[in-house]
Amino acid sequence: MKFIVSTSTLLKQISLLTGVIPSNPVVPILENFLFEIKDGILHITASDLQTTIITTLDVETEEDCNVAVPAKMLVDTLRNLPEQPVTFTIDLDTYSVEISSDNGRYKLSGENATDFPKVPELTRSDMIEIPTDVMSEAISYTLFATSNDEMKPAMNGVYFNITEENANFVASDSHRLIRYRREDLKADFETAIIIHKKALNLLKASLPTDATSLTLEYNSANAIFSFKNIRLICRLIDERFPDYENVIPLNNDNQVVIDRAELLSTLKRIVIYANKSTNQVRFKITGNEMQVSAEDLDFSNEATERLFCDHDGADIEIGFNARFLIEILTNLYSDKVMFQLSEPSSAGLIIPVEKGDNEDILMLVMPIMLHNYV
Repeated sequence: MKFIVSTSTLLKQISLLTGVIPSNPVVPILENFLFEIKDGILHITASDLQTTIITTLDVETEEDCNVAVPAKMLVDTLRNLPEQPVTFTIDLDTYSVEISSDNGRYKLSGENATDFPKVPELTRSDMIEIPTDVMSEAISYTLFATSNDEMKPAMNGVYFNITEENANFVASDSHRLIRYRREDLKADFETAIIIHKKALNLLKASLPTDATSLTLEYNSANAIFSFKNIRLICRLIDERFPDYENVIPLNNDNQVVIDRAELLSTLKRIVIYANKSTNQVRFKITGNEMQVSAEDLDFSNEATERLFCDHDGADIEIGFNARFLIEILTNLYSDKVMFQLSEPSSAGLIIPVEKGDNEDILMLVMPIMLHNYV
């Protein structure tokens, strides 16, 4: 059985799938792409049992067939071939795959397609349309704050809560919490699901840049994101997401507006002198001045910088993990940010002063107790 396809076209499609291929698969067949050809359309599938991506493209062929092709060898071969049509010849008895180019021939040892895991089918599912730009922003704002702690599986992903009023995308690792809200995204029924961060990383890398929309279909076990010629199927995290609204402080009398880029640069310098286990920095806000300092008593290292800010409220001194603040400020795009604080033992809120229409961004970070407040 033969089919003809362009090297660049095929490479572009399978490059979207390489991220899902596991490095140490539970089942060896998962090191392969599943090729399924039907009616002149090549369906390519990659899976790690938790997440599956399927993409399609047109090929020149007169036959249908299925075969599993070694993923790494195929990708490496296509990356080193110039743009040209290549012919794939598949022996359905031995599952060998031969690639013929203008000046070469490459033979790969494939496997029986029937050994490849079946793609989950959704029954009794719900469906919602989401603009791809909204989905991309929701992932960008939240993904970095997901937890790596496998003992907290609910926090290993992003919580999608879409209601008749708005849509909330929430991530937390216990030390910080991000809530990205869209007022222009609603549903006739409530959606409350947790999508694992690996699936969202793959989804973000695959999303088109042009204005379009994707379909999110889900049931109690799986979700399917569909757009253009791509389908991403992932297993939902079957856990209850923490009641995040209760940890957001409401009475924040101290408000500090400061230049985001200046504060980010200061933190990157100051953290060099902080204790390496806590990364603690001290904010001392007096009038319209913010003093940012850090010290490492074990090595007698210390650093201090002063920044101008707009401050409304009483003077306050509070400690934070500088690494958390650096990540938060790096993932915001507003020129100025507002810190909403109450007391040294309460969480601080970071809110962009400038934001897009119909969106609300709230980033919460827990404080580190300073020695003079113990």
